[in-house]
Amino acid sequence: MFRLVPSFVYRFRFISILLIAGTAVLLFSSLRWAPKHAAYRASAGDAAYILAVGRHHLKIDGKELAYQSSTGYLTIKDQKDQPLANIFYTAYNINSNITQRPITFVFNGGPGSAAIWLHMGAFGPVRADNKGYTTNPNSWLDFTDLVFIDPVGTGYSQAAEGVDARRFHGYRGDIHSIAQFIKTYLAANHREASPKFLTGESYGAVRAIGLTAYLQDSLQIKLAGLNLISPALNYRLVSFRKGNDKPFSYYLPTYALAAQYHRRLSPELQKQTPAQLIVKVAAFSNGTYAKFLKSGKSISADLVDTLSYFTGLNKALLKRTNGRITDSQFTKELLDNKVTGTFDSRAVGQTNSGDPSELAIRSVFTKAFQKYVDAELGYENHLPYPATTAMGDWNYGPEAADGYLDISATLKQVLLNNPDLRVKVSSGLYDLATPVATINYAINHLGLSQKAKQNISVDYYHEGHMIYPGNEANAGFKKAGEQFYHQILQKLSSIHYENKAEWPSG
Repeated sequence: MFRLVPSFVYRFRFISILLIAGTAVLLFSSLRWAPKHAAYRASAGDAAYILAVGRHHLKIDGKELAYQSSTGYLTIKDQKDQPLANIFYTAYNINSNITQRPITFVFNGGPGSAAIWLHMGAFGPVRADNKGYTTNPNSWLDFTDLVFIDPVGTGYSQAAEGVDARRFHGYRGDIHSIAQFIKTYLAANHREASPKFLTGESYGAVRAIGLTAYLQDSLQIKLAGLNLISPALNYRLVSFRKGNDKPFSYYLPTYALAAQYHRRLSPELQKQTPAQLIVKVAAFSNGTYAKFLKSGKSISADLVDTLSYFTGLNKALLKRTNGRITDSQFTKELLDNKVTGTFDSRAVGQTNSGDPSELAIRSVFTKAFQKYVDAELGYENHLPYPATTAMGDWNYGPEAADGYLDISATLKQVLLNNPDLRVKVSSGLYDLATPVATINYAINHLGLSQKAKQNISVDYYHEGHMIYPGNEANAGFKKAGEQFYHQILQKLSSIHYENKAEWPSG
């Protein structure tokens, strides 16, 4: 099911800084390199290893919500019961019927990103702003408990002393460590029977899919639903590597939307709604343009004219590049002496100053989180908190066929293995990191039956990579999420009832 979520007010203070990894290297620069050697426990201080538990209140839709926070480390161990890593997390729980109340594990992407972007941007009880943080009336806490996880090497999470952190710097090592965290957390908090959800953004969606397969197949932990936000499902579609022509046609609709937003198109195209423009451009990009890219021929004058018509780009540039415009070229060439954002193509900044859609909040979230953790959650840790860490040595493993990570086959398999699993995909129309068309292509080519396809729903937002920047957008995102959970829980209730009715009584 595909639907377009109504347009929302755009606000610059919540623009996505999340990173999308390329194949074997990061596509975008990170903020901090992970230290290789340090006595982390001594540096963090003894208090950092004491779980901070607090009780709080939050008003959502006029109702007072009492909840408990838990902040600190959970230590995962090997088969010999020796520590492998200390994983930092923040959990919010409402002490109701824990066997029926959902629990959602949340993480961001990168790889190398801590969970504060989703934590302080959409899901948690507070939202970051330029003054620090403010109450979040659209927190998901009123319908699910939340656990925000910082993967090893991000935030405060670190490999145990004596353990090589590189074992976690890869697709499989990362998944195994998070899976062990989830299994340990569920057991320690008696949540094995709760309906379980995963939420991942960008590379975090890759992690969520791989994690689902591992949890269900190897650990027998069944999941109820996946929230995939701006997912990078097939890296061949988002990597402008030399010789790879795949991305160009799938980026074109987003180029057109960005050009329309910045009023670079003809009056005829400027009058169209974004939905109308997408249909018009997609017909060309999937037809004539795709055939040209496969032909290997030099671009014709007519094709140059059409590409310029849809993108607002200079015809000389289109001819010089033989009709192949990368995302970085587009962001630099669309406007005169200005650059547009990659994570949000509506953002505008000075040339040579980085992505304007991340510069606005580079330090806002980290400062807000550290203030919030200290003042509200009562947690103390003297380590620096790298919200984003460079993971240039990330091992994508055999899942990266021909050098391109493609998680599509795994997504298909988890859906086939668990027919009750539901997947909700959220995508931003102005996202040049994981454009809408790349996500649609991956989903449409899963090879699922019509019945299985009904387990996937896709929502489009008039936003960038982070699809919940403004308060109104965040409210719409929360409402869609609540409906998603409600439908799943209704289904689970009917299944449980049927099972009880059929179970022999004696």
